[in-house]
Parts: sequence; structure tokens; C-alpha cells
Amino acid sequence: MLRADPLPRAVRLLLLARVVNQLGAFSLPFLTALICAGHDASLTTAGLVSAAFGLATIPSRLAGGRLADRIGRRTTILLGLCGCAVSQLAIAACRSLVWTVAAAVLLGLAFELYEPPSQAIIGESVPERQRVRAFSLLSAALAAGGMGAGLLAALLGRWDLRWLFVADAATCLSCALLVRLALPRDRPAPAGADRGGSAVRPLRDRALLTVLATGTAYALINQQTVMTLPLALARRGLPAADAGLLFTATAATTVLAQPLVRLAWTSRLTTPAALALAHLLLAAGLSGYALARTLPALLASAAVWSLGDLLIMGRVYALVTDLAPPGGSGRYLAVFGTSWGVAATLAPVLGTQLLARAGTATLWSTMAALCLLLAALHLRVTPKSPGPRTVAHEVRHRAPDAA
Repeated sequence: MLRADPLPRAVRLLLLARVVNQLGAFSLPFLTALICAGHDASLTTAGLVSAAFGLATIPSRLAGGRLADRIGRRTTILLGLCGCAVSQLAIAACRSLVWTVAAAVLLGLAFELYEPPSQAIIGESVPERQRVRAFSLLSAALAAGGMGAGLLAALLGRWDLRWLFVADAATCLSCALLVRLALPRDRPAPAGADRGGSAVRPLRDRALLTVLATGTAYALINQQTVMTLPLALARRGLPAADAGLLFTATAATTVLAQPLVRLAWTSRLTTPAALALAHLLLAAGLSGYALARTLPALLASAAVWSLGDLLIMGRVYALVTDLAPPGGSGRYLAVFGTSWGVAATLAPVLGTQLLARAGTATLWSTMAALCLLLAALHLRVTPKSPGPRTVAHEVRHRAPDAA
């Protein structure tokens, strides 16, 4: 195992803040339930509201990247967290369906603002050799917070679903306070800073667009394991609530398997090879979902799936950071992050249609086959980290506090 150098203080503090933020992040899965129960709306209406939220996250992510590069990372994070808190409190307080829908859309517009600057701080605070580990630890931090969020949701959800949104707002404000007090204020890059002084245009970077295409396909698969899994369990005759156990198993695996990232042989893998291996693990886990009939078998499949997910999250965000020119990592990460907004909008429709028309085994087998296709594509089309551009990035854009 490779020796792990300590991460910069700014990164450690940011990871702690994101754990606090994630502790309340179990409100969104209950948005449709709140709309149906609290406003006597139909499932169709609730689904449309969730889709509207998903669509709103796409411009939110893009705005987060642009603001991070224009007004600074810390300021953008604070803006997004406070916007989320206000929106969630509005959802909890609204007694009108119209105002609840407006608050849900407002939440979507604020929801992704803090992701690009958070990722940019991590990518720019560590040297290239530590980026995979740093982004993997971000995934682990979110997973650790997610385990606590599940317990909090189980407690508050039995009382009143509205309190889930109040708790989420409180964790957003707590995270904002930590960021404001602990992270130094950063200076935005000069306007137009780029490879040769031209404007940053991530949508004209073919390498980034390639990573975006494969990343969107992966996000669609990932969202099936979140949005469609409870329905798939019910069709197999298992309690839909068992999905919570599977979510906990995936989060625990993400946390406990962190040493895998530091193994010498995984570190020596090129990014295309590592992503191909990760998708093979995803395919194995999803095949287990297709074949499993018992909870222990499903838990084992979830653990295998999570190992693949762990390898992907660290590598892909490190690659996008490496591809970005000086002063443009926020916007590059934002463009790549729109894959999750697209997935959040399309995954429920695609997953439920496959489930209704073809059944559980076909749903997971189709996802596994798509993973195998992506594994092959990564070996052929995924770019390697551009060494010279990465070096320039590290020299010119180290974080203000990397001690």
C-alpha cells in the first residue's frame, strides 16, 4: 500500500463540512410522499414535481461552476447552502401545492451550486498524485453522512415528513457556518484566464465531452440503484424498505474500502483501465441484483457494486480536474456534473418503463450489459490525464491554504 501524505487543512475541513451537510440529506426521497400526503396530490403530479426539481439542477450546476470561477469558491458554496436552507424551510412551511412546487423548483436551482466549487477546492488543493484519493474521500464523507441521514429520516419521518426538510435546512446552515469560519476566502481567477488567455469554453473541449457522455450513461445506471430499487424489490416479493439496508451496505462499503484506492496496483492503473475495471465490478453487482432472491445475496451484490462506484468517483473527478485549464476547473466540473441532472430527470422514466414492461431481471441485466459496453468504451475513448496541463494547473492554482 502506498504511503498516504496528509491532505491539506482546507480539504479536511471541507470534507467535515460536507459530512455535516449530508446528515440531513434524506429529505429529497420523501418529496413525492410529502406532496401526495400533505397536499392530496396524485402520483403523477408528484412525479412531475420531482422531474421539475431534476431539471432545475442542471442550470444550477452550470451556474455553480461559473460563479465559482467568477466570485470565488467559498462565496459560491455559502450562496448554494443558504439557498437550499431557505427553499427547504419553504417546503416545510407551505400549505399550498402551488407554493410547494415553486419552493421545490427553487431548491433545484440552489441544490447544485455548491458542488462545483467544493470539487474545485479539492482538485486545486492537492497535487495530481493525491487527487484520486481526495475525491474518493469526498465520496466516503458523503456516504458516512448518508448513513446518519438514514437514521435521522427514520426518526423524524415517523413524526412528520415536514421535519425532514427542517432538519436538512439546519444541516445546510451548519455546513455554511463551518465553511465560513474554517475555509479561507479565495481569490477568483482573472477573467479570461486559460491556456492562452482565451475564455474558458468547456463545451468545446472534445476530451471533456467524451468524459461527459460516458459519465451521463454511468449516472443513469447509478440512479436506477437509488430510484428504482425499492420498486424492484417489491416486485420480487421483498419489502421495499429493504432498500434502506442496501443503501446502508453501499455507504458502509464506500467508507471501509477506502484503502483500496491507495493500493500500489490500483494506483498504477491508467485512468481508462481503472474505469474499465470499475464498470466490470458494476456489471457483476448488477448481475447479482438480477439473479438474487434473498436479502444476503442482494447485500453481497450491493457491496460489489459499491467497489466499482468507489473506483469511478475518485478517478473521474480527478480526470476532469486535470483536463481543465487554469482558472476553469469550476466550469469544467460543473459541465461534467450536469450528467447527474440529466440522470435524475430520465432515470425514473426509463427504469419504471423497463420494470413494468420487462420485469426486474431484465432491468438489472440491461444495466449490467450497459456497464460492459462502457467498460469497453473507456479503454478506447477515455483520455488519459494531460501531464503538461496538470503541472501548469498545480503551479498556478494551488489553494490559498494547503498547509
